[in-house]
Amino acid sequence: MKTIAFIPSRYDSTRFPGKPLALISGKPMIQHVYRCATSCPDVSEVFVATDDERIFQCVHDFGGKAIMTERKHPSGTDRIAEAVQKIGLSEDDLIVNIQGDQPVFHPEIISRMIDPLKQDSDIPMGTVQFRITDQAEVENGNIVKVVTDNEGFALYFSRSPIPLFRDSESDRVCYKHLGFYVYRKDFILQFSRLPGGKLEAAEKLEQLRALEHGFRIRVVEVAHDSTEVDAPEDIRKIEELEAGQ
Repeated sequence: MKTIAFIPSRYDSTRFPGKPLALISGKPMIQHVYRCATSCPDVSEVFVATDDERIFQCVHDFGGKAIMTERKHPSGTDRIAEAVQKIGLSEDDLIVNIQGDQPVFHPEIISRMIDPLKQDSDIPMGTVQFRITDQAEVENGNIVKVVTDNEGFALYFSRSPIPLFRDSESDRVCYKHLGFYVYRKDFILQFSRLPGGKLEAAEKLEQLRALEHGFRIRVVEVAHDSTEVDAPEDIRKIEELEAGQ
């Protein structure tokens, strides 16, 4: 069993066109994401899956591996599914999806996320959560929240604050969903063939497609946060984080 990481990357973005090529400390963001991915000891190979020649060439220029995909894909997971079929992986390989707007993340996040799928062959998909300490993040629609059952499987993901604490005296614990997934090879191919879900369309969250069709997603709590780049002004936050390391 090998773990292969893919970074889905497209040039067009409503809020931040050309985001993968935006410079952070003099290097394109996609290079930062790639570097973090290759630093994980559990990852055998890393590929960028893109529909844009500029991104493909950029990855080639810094010595990375990239795969060209079609433009039509509704989500990063669908884009990775095409890339998986192109390179022909083994049936027992694990596929990791690292969102392309995660330029600084701890490699332990990947290791912790994939462990349940290594231990239990019945789990088709996994992801991670981080306990929110800043109340402003609970209200921020760019930050996805997740709630789980007693066994650590996802009940729902939302851009809205979940759960809603009606009792002001209750212990208010909320978790943010970080942009990382792991799938079994057969499941990611199955996922890409599923019809898009109503909740997926409403929240613009691809993982809801799996829940709507009755598949379980194992959620692991991690000790490290990961800062996403949603808008150009977030670049400065990343550069400050890197400067403080």
